[in-house]
Amino acid sequence: MAATLIDGKKISAQIKEEVKEEVLLLQQKGVTPCLAVIQVGNDPASSVYVRNKRKACEYTGIRFADYLLAEDTDQQTLLTKIQELNEDASVHGILVQLPLPEGIDEKAVTRAIRPSKDVDGFHPVTAGALFLREKGFVSCTPAGILQLLKRSGIEIAGKECVVLGRSNIVGKPMAALLLQENGTVTVTHSRTKNLRQVTGRADILVVAVGRPRFVDDTYIKEGAVVIDVGIHRNEDNKLCGDVDFEKVAPKCSAITPVPGGVGPMTVAMLLKNCVEAAKVESNL
Repeated sequence: MAATLIDGKKISAQIKEEVKEEVLLLQQKGVTPCLAVIQVGNDPASSVYVRNKRKACEYTGIRFADYLLAEDTDQQTLLTKIQELNEDASVHGILVQLPLPEGIDEKAVTRAIRPSKDVDGFHPVTAGALFLREKGFVSCTPAGILQLLKRSGIEIAGKECVVLGRSNIVGKPMAALLLQENGTVTVTHSRTKNLRQVTGRADILVVAVGRPRFVDDTYIKEGAVVIDVGIHRNEDNKLCGDVDFEKVAPKCSAITPVPGGVGPMTVAMLLKNCVEAAKVESNL
């Protein structure tokens, strides 16, 4: 039985259409959601990400305000800009594009964004709210993965879920979300003993290790659902993930491709968070 391809492009397009409708309703009430993006320096990958966010905002009707600061911008200047945006009632979401140049403390920058405008979901208050099941934004990639599973009709409750990777941006929030959906969750990482044995129990395996084609068919049980968060260039300069797709796909019931799986969902969920922020800020 061939694995079902979980189409992130298609599902993200659905979410963008939903966002577009919500933006129209908000505009009728005199509110236009606004996302402010700060980029420090001209890192080429960052510029591509910012451009993609701009295009998505323009498509859905969200106002996009971008601030390109020089590479040599100091931390205080950046924090002052964030504070200005915190106080600007017309701005609903604030995002600082990572990575930042050396000499700028990423933690201090993340903490400077007001939690009610933290549409990336990285602030400690936001992260804490997720674990305590309180209101707050969920970081966009795990939120997107949850939507991929739900909109593909994949049941999470009662399933053995394994997350490979423990980053603050993907691994930990992903584990919390799966737990909230009544999955039985194990978080694995580089120090996990008998890793193949643990991942081999997974009904749902989320792979976010940052190592190209690390997971092959020996890590997977027959019929598992595999979500690949990684994105890399292989030796032929083609995009690939943390999962060796050719080897793993025949064993799965469903799998995300790279590209076109998790990637498009991250921006879609950012837009959704921005609309939610506009509603909260405007008491709607």
